[in-house]
Amino acid sequence: MSTLRESIKKVGGVAKASAICGVSQRAIYKWLTAESLPRTDYTGETRYAEKLAEASEGKFTADWLLANASPKREAA
Repeated sequence: MSTLRESIKKVGGVAKASAICGVSQRAIYKWLTAESLPRTDYTGETRYAEKLAEASEGKFTADWLLANASPKREAA
């Protein structure tokens, strides 16, 4: 199971994660397909990892989620 999928499961699933982050369920499914949070979470424009970590009640941290669900990098 991917880090992101595991994290979303720990906060109660896609519907709950979408409510926590204030995005559509479709957006959450896009994250799951990409196996990564959106780029904006890594540039500081959004704080989805922090919101999910807070909702997890200590099951994971935002730093752990960001480190383990980072966007896939293409080889140069």
